[in-house]
Amino acid sequence: MWLIIVAIVLFIFFLGIRIVRPTHRGLIERLGKYNRFANSGFNWIIPVIDRMYQVNITEQMVDAEPQEIITNDNLNAVVDAQVYFKVKDDELNVKNSQYNVNNVNFQIVNLARTTLRNIIGTLTLKSANSERGRINTELHKILIEETTT
Repeated sequence: MWLIIVAIVLFIFFLGIRIVRPTHRGLIERLGKYNRFANSGFNWIIPVIDRMYQVNITEQMVDAEPQEIITNDNLNAVVDAQVYFKVKDDELNVKNSQYNVNNVNFQIVNLARTTLRNIIGTLTLKSANSERGRINTELHKILIEETTT
């Protein structure tokens, strides 16, 4: 009898083991409510009651699809961009990336596309081609402001 109890306890213990890679952080929810933060390494959850969501904290590159933008001098320009971003590895930023935004990758790309359209819309086609550094700097500044908690 005690052998069955020990087997059940061991089974439950092994069922709750979660390993978080160094490139990820985890959010553990208990019965649908945030419970605690999981750093990389060994973590244990209560099976069926707890659930872990892992968040990638490495730098990611997402392609912002080409878009047609009308410049200040009423000319059409097709602009594409690549967006590099990462979720900071502290608890607050990981929580915000999951609980304050629906699909963080999609939202960041759309924010970058909208911001890029606004910036290039104020420039002439000639200045948009020659001032890419200024466009990048302004885009970076606005994205930092908008994504900071």
